[in-house]
Amino acid sequence: MGPSQIPPLTYKVVAECSVSKARAGLMTLRHSEVNTPVFMPVGTQGTLKGIVPDQLIELNCQILLGNTYHLGLRPGIETLRKAGGLHKFMGWPRAILTDSGGFQMVSLLQLAEIDEHGVNFRSPFDNSQCMLTPEHSIQIQNAIGADIMMQLDDVVKTTTTGPRVEEAMERTIRWVDRCIEAHARDDDQSLFPIVQGGLDVPTSRATDGRGFCGGSGVCVALGIDMFDCVFPTRTARFGCALVDSGQLNLKQPKYKLDMEPIDKDCDCSTCKRYTRSYLHHIATNESVSSSLLSIHNVAYQLRLMRSMREAIQQDEFPKFVADFMARHFKAEPVPAWIREALSAVNIQLPADPERSDDQDQKPETEKRRETEDAADEQVASS
Repeated sequence: MGPSQIPPLTYKVVAECSVSKARAGLMTLRHSEVNTPVFMPVGTQGTLKGIVPDQLIELNCQILLGNTYHLGLRPGIETLRKAGGLHKFMGWPRAILTDSGGFQMVSLLQLAEIDEHGVNFRSPFDNSQCMLTPEHSIQIQNAIGADIMMQLDDVVKTTTTGPRVEEAMERTIRWVDRCIEAHARDDDQSLFPIVQGGLDVPTSRATDGRGFCGGSGVCVALGIDMFDCVFPTRTARFGCALVDSGQLNLKQPKYKLDMEPIDKDCDCSTCKRYTRSYLHHIATNESVSSSLLSIHNVAYQLRLMRSMREAIQQDEFPKFVADFMARHFKAEPVPAWIREALSAVNIQLPADPERSDDQDQKPETEKRRETEDAADEQVASS
């Protein structure tokens, strides 16, 4: 079988959870194999803020995400084509998924006008007009050369109710047909339909996968394979490091003399070489701090997904979930929505420990933490 006869995407299930719908799989794309469930770091404009491709490879990142709207504006189709696609342009040898630009209908709503033809954006850079149609979105993504492309969809806020939701869903289905028709590289690029904020996606189309948006990492238990978010690198720029219990705000004075790493069980280069004290010293004051914390935060997300895959393969995923929730919500009850979501896929969390009268009062450490947070915010705003 020649290269042109090999499908641009193949997927096989490696293991399934016997209780929930969680599954571990292997996805084979043109540029790399991807173990699922997988977290995809977001490199909106062809770069992950604070991390270079070699560092991502060292972290064993298998796939990252780029944004069609932003890449279409800068550097633009002509530059991407001359460079031979985004992989070569940014020096990234592994897989790429591109968002269609649809989400910008919400994030840049004040700059966008939506009708059946497409979305008319006013550039946040120079106020120039840009009409993003389903056809143009695919044209940009073909020039990018992403392994997986997303259709342009009509996006509404998750809080939207009423006729606008139905209008957006029906328009999205019409737009996916236009995207499929415009796709010029279906021999080496896969196109996924997507409905933002919903589970009902057009499944009758001959595509290699489908997507939805508005969910969370709990969705691994529902059988979702791929996740992306800007949170790890964005929160790093505010001096925060991700750990199982949540976040460490390294700007807080309590870390000034803390000579421990962010996480003694993390093997990223930041945790191997730097202390909380040093990171506190440079947090948000030196640009390198966002790089060091981004490395750790991306490493944390990738390690978390790897742990989920291993738990699924060992058929211990419900135990993994229960143990993680116990660590994450150590000092507070697990939110009801998490319990309900997991219960829907047969994962029952243990009851929260009973709280004594003393525990019902706000702990002194929590009061001190809130005072420190308030002081941090005052410094940041001044």
